[in-house]
Amino acid sequence: MKSALICSASAAEVDRLKFMLSELGFAEFLAASDSDRAVLLANDHLPDLAIIDTGCRGKDLLSAIGSIRKGHPVPVILVADAFQGEFLDKAISAGVGGFLSKPLRFEELWPAIELASVHDHEVVELKEKVAELEGALESRKVVEKAKGLLMREKGLSEPDAFRRMQKLAMDKRTSLKQVAEAILLTNEEGLKRIPGNE
Repeated sequence: MKSALICSASAAEVDRLKFMLSELGFAEFLAASDSDRAVLLANDHLPDLAIIDTGCRGKDLLSAIGSIRKGHPVPVILVADAFQGEFLDKAISAGVGGFLSKPLRFEELWPAIELASVHDHEVVELKEKVAELEGALESRKVVEKAKGLLMREKGLSEPDAFRRMQKLAMDKRTSLKQVAEAILLTNEEGLKRIPGNE
């Protein structure tokens, strides 16, 4: 059962959107007249879609959209009488994936939902990819630091230090990063035992 959050100061617009969305297979609706309530509803009920009117009451609308998306990455469609270029850029940065101009037309709603859903999916994938790359970079830094330590302390060449770490990782059935962290930790513990290095 698909659910939608509708945030609008106009009860008539909420009812109209409910009708159009029910025709598209949505069965559960959360309605809010202000952006603060919309954030609470989104975080409590995790809707499949959020449609937000720029005319809804509340604090900063774009901050509210960011809060909704932070708690639950949901496709967001923004509805307005008109959109300004600078506002569009800020809205996209906040996580808006689709835009509809008033008056709302049924034939434009489904494509906007699809576009917002695709945008949302791509953003989630990109965030996961960035997190993965950041993790790989962090692992690489730790491994390089441990390799440098082995080269300095044991007089090993770079390939030999790396091979030693690889062998330890295979023997211990652990990751190269965990071996590197253990090497660095062992070195730090050894330094703490030297008088004057506490």
